[in-house]
Amino acid sequence: MFITLEGPEGSGKTTAVDAAVKALEQMGYEIVRTREPGGTPISEQIRNVILDKDNTKMDPRTEALLYAASRRQHLVEKVWPALKEGKIVVCDRYLDSSLAYQGGARGLGVEEILNVNLFATENTWPDLTLLFDIKPEVGLARIASNANREVNRLDLEKLEFHKKVRDTFLALAKRYPDRYVIIDASQSREDVARATLEAITSRLCK
Repeated sequence: MFITLEGPEGSGKTTAVDAAVKALEQMGYEIVRTREPGGTPISEQIRNVILDKDNTKMDPRTEALLYAASRRQHLVEKVWPALKEGKIVVCDRYLDSSLAYQGGARGLGVEEILNVNLFATENTWPDLTLLFDIKPEVGLARIASNANREVNRLDLEKLEFHKKVRDTFLALAKRYPDRYVIIDASQSREDVARATLEAITSRLCK
C-alpha cells in the first residue's frame, strides 16, 4: 500500500505519523517511511536546491519541474521497489503537494502541474492520502514557536500563499474522495495520532 501525507505548513504530519507507524509495526506490518522532496541521495540534492532560502529568484516553473524530477527519482529508487516487495510505503508529501503549491498557490494551474507529474510518475497514485487540515495562521504560528524545525523557502511565503495551498488541498479532497481522508490537525496530538492510525487500519482491512 502506498500512503501519502499532505497538508499546509505546520500541520503536524510528522508527529502524528510517528505514533501511527510505531503502532503498525507492532501489528507486524513492514513500513518504509520516506519524504518528498528527497528520500534518496539524488532527490535529497534536488531538495536542497528547491528549499534553499537563498534561491529567491527561482522561477515557479523551474520549481515545479524540480519537484517532478525529484519525485521521479524517488519512485524509481525507493517507492516502487518497496511496493514490489509488499511493504507499506508512508511518504510525507507527494504529487498532491505540487498540485496545491505550484498549481494552486503559484497559479500555474492544477491541470498543467498534474500533467507534468503524471508523466514523471507514470500515473502512480497513492492508495490513501491523509490530509492534515489546519488553518494557515495556526500552522505558521506552530512553525514560529518551534525552534528545532527546519525553516525553508516555502515557509517564508506570505499568508495569502498558504491560504491558497489549503484551499487547493480541500478542493483536491473533494475531487478524489475515494483516496482522501481529512484529519482535523487542530486537535490534540493524541487525537490526531489516533485518527491517523484509524484511517490507515480501516483502509488496510478493506
